[in-house]
Amino acid sequence: MIFPAYLSALNPTLRAWLRSTAVALFCVSPFLPVGPSAAQTLSPFKDELFAYPAILSEKDGGAYRVVDYREMRDVNERDDVPERQVKKQYISLGVRSQQKDLKLQTAAGARRFVAVGKQQGASMIVLYLHGQGGSRTQGVNDNTFGGNFNRVKNLVAQAGGLYLSPDFSTFGDKGAAEVSALIANYAEKSPGAAVIVACGSMGGALCWKLAADETIAKRLGGLLLLGSLWDDGFLSSAAYRAKVPVFFGHGSRDTVFPVGKQEAFYRKLRGKSANYPTRFVRFESGTHGTPIRMADWREVLNWMLSQ
Repeated sequence: MIFPAYLSALNPTLRAWLRSTAVALFCVSPFLPVGPSAAQTLSPFKDELFAYPAILSEKDGGAYRVVDYREMRDVNERDDVPERQVKKQYISLGVRSQQKDLKLQTAAGARRFVAVGKQQGASMIVLYLHGQGGSRTQGVNDNTFGGNFNRVKNLVAQAGGLYLSPDFSTFGDKGAAEVSALIANYAEKSPGAAVIVACGSMGGALCWKLAADETIAKRLGGLLLLGSLWDDGFLSSAAYRAKVPVFFGHGSRDTVFPVGKQEAFYRKLRGKSANYPTRFVRFESGTHGTPIRMADWREVLNWMLSQ
């Protein structure tokens, strides 16, 4: 280790102390962080119950995986009443104490939404945007979709984050403006928080519109498309240029949005930029709603937060 010449002019005792302190610091951590702190990692929450049953195959260095899905096991054996009431071991209802049904008045109009967790100073902000026929209550229903919404609420809340499930009027520009206003409102209250948006089914139309918004794209920490649609316009969007991570979850028997179309879009995304942060999980034999039930929220969010 080289020391500047001016140290020789110091008191010998002080000079020796400075030398020993510098050496000790260097030995303990020669690469002391000078930038932002390490990415946050969500702590485990019922991981053994929500882990993927089995990986049938994978490629692209693990970015593309085919996961085993069986309705008898993953719905009938997991729910007391199939698709209506999950078994109690899959949920923890204490998180309801942090849940509020609210309304936000913005220039885009007044919209109701459900908020779970810290509304100021949140470590992260996670939104779920429902599909056709849904509402704000879908994304906070503890008992449907195998308890997966209860899990994401718990994961985000215990990490000091904020989870939002809003109503919106359309899947077009007006709905996108309403969601953008909600994001802007809470991003201002938690300026250091990454904003991660999950879109189920037709809600994906809003994910792609948010990705094209220059202001919102700067805040985005990730997009999840769950049994959703594709948009070639993303390849020229602000979010694409910012390399916002994108996760695709899709059932192989989805009759609403064919899996082959979404896989082709994933390939196009990787083809344009081989190192683009994107992952695809194909649930073999799964249908349209399967990714909402089966996606491993902790794995996906941790990956996005690490980017």
